[in-house]
Amino acid sequence: MRIEDSLEGLRAALAGPRRVGFVPTMGNLHEGHLSLVREARRQAGADGLVVASVFVNRLQFGPNEDFDKYPRTFERDAALLRETGCDLLFAPDETVMYPEPQAFHVVPDPSLASILEGEVRPGHFDGVCTVVMKLFAMVRPEFAVFGRKDYQQLMLIRRMAQQFALPVRIVAHDTVREADGLALSSRNGYLSATERSEAPSLNRVLRAVVDTVRAARARGTITHEALAQAEQAAMAELAARGWKPDYLTVRRQRDLHTPATAELEGGEPLVALGAARLGTPRLLDNIEI
Repeated sequence: MRIEDSLEGLRAALAGPRRVGFVPTMGNLHEGHLSLVREARRQAGADGLVVASVFVNRLQFGPNEDFDKYPRTFERDAALLRETGCDLLFAPDETVMYPEPQAFHVVPDPSLASILEGEVRPGHFDGVCTVVMKLFAMVRPEFAVFGRKDYQQLMLIRRMAQQFALPVRIVAHDTVREADGLALSSRNGYLSATERSEAPSLNRVLRAVVDTVRAARARGTITHEALAQAEQAAMAELAARGWKPDYLTVRRQRDLHTPATAELEGGEPLVALGAARLGTPRLLDNIEI
């Protein structure tokens, strides 16, 4: 595996007519990230080039978030990527990514970017979309692989690529979980032993809401009132177990807005999403319905 930390080195390494698949990361890699690399390898084929990036993007962290404490584990990350079939690791520092103050930003559609995660973390998705757009310009991949765990982020990047007519196909990959249902996340490493044993409860209460929706749909008895009660009960259960939930809600998959009554009663694809803090770490999960 080749490692480049400059734009010039990256472009030299990318020279030639090869299919390029891309997996952008902030490092501190786990099996979820590696599954994205394996999917990129599968889609790129034996003759393609799989590129991963490791860059902790300051722009997507709020003023009271964990940018300075975010784990930097570069040597371990590089070894894992090498073992997983990555061909090229792009590892720029801030002087390469932002050689001058980033005055131009991608501002995503507020109807999607200002709800859920965007409401809790104002400006977060501006930073995400800006760095991904810049990485796409640098790497120029044919396709890029993102995980469904960060569901809202995936939707925004997919829309950004569509609206800017970017020549990159966005590939969605399923969430990777521990055996007890906990979605893999770099921030799981912040959990204490007691918190780790409690952490699967987020997935469990989401599944309970999903089961409620599916059963009510099958009976033809689903209503917004019943859905709200299920959401509130799930939030209350998490709070009683020591969590600080930000949201736990069922939305339309296509735009993460509240489904209309006919959509709720019919076959509109839905998704249950939850975010809650357990001690210091803030965990996210979602289940499609």
